[in-house]
Amino acid sequence: MLSLLTALTLLVALPGTAAAIDGDHSRPAHPERDWMGSTVLAHEGERDPAARGPSLPDAALAGSSVSGVDVSSHNGNVSWSRLRNSGVRFAYAKATEGTGYTNPYFAQQYNGSYDAGMIRGAYHFALPGSSSGGAQADYFVRHGGGWTDDGWTLPGVLDMEYNPYGSTCYGLSTGRMIDWIEDFLDAYRDHTDRDAVIYTSTTWWKKCTGNYGGFGRYNPLWLPRYGSSSGELPNGWGFYTFWQHTDKGPTVGDHDRFNGSYNRLESLAYG
Repeated sequence: MLSLLTALTLLVALPGTAAAIDGDHSRPAHPERDWMGSTVLAHEGERDPAARGPSLPDAALAGSSVSGVDVSSHNGNVSWSRLRNSGVRFAYAKATEGTGYTNPYFAQQYNGSYDAGMIRGAYHFALPGSSSGGAQADYFVRHGGGWTDDGWTLPGVLDMEYNPYGSTCYGLSTGRMIDWIEDFLDAYRDHTDRDAVIYTSTTWWKKCTGNYGGFGRYNPLWLPRYGSSSGELPNGWGFYTFWQHTDKGPTVGDHDRFNGSYNRLESLAYG
């Protein structure tokens, strides 16, 4: 019979559990099902189903903006030339999840978008219950999430959304969640001298950080909301920098808008 200590040790080692020890490098249970926004629709539903999809009215995107996409392993090898010809000018690819998973299609997606003439970047799917923010930032930077001053590389993105493996807020109080995010952002800046973008929904942010407003001054916001309006923003941000407006777009599902001109997007890449 297993001793109580052995049983507890085995439980801690299970991937995807909130009890995983700091620095745990076990592979998440289903990272191929976790991408930017994959949990948002399931928890929040459609906000504007009539406008959700590639037929989004032009009026909804009035003003200066740039078209982009975000991809992960579930998209496989992406036809970047087709996206470029359709007007897409930037792309983000999932690089990592937790401290035990790297996207096997990352090179094709990250380098392929660059080769097609797009400004590109990488994002990290956060698992706050499994290791520290600093450890996950370190892992992200070591596996594709770094930054270079070449005018073609956007700052990394911290994807904060509903836990695909358990409790919504990963078993963390609002205070501990804020500390975890800050730990990640500080470590990322130490590595790259850039402030990471935060991807999150307003509903999740309210629930899991208490609608904390302390990151808006330095960290750009990427907001998911499928429809013709970006809707309410989380506390601390007066505007979004990126808006994920559909998960049913052409060629790849997730399509986004940068809130500004192409020159402003270049400026964000240069830092």
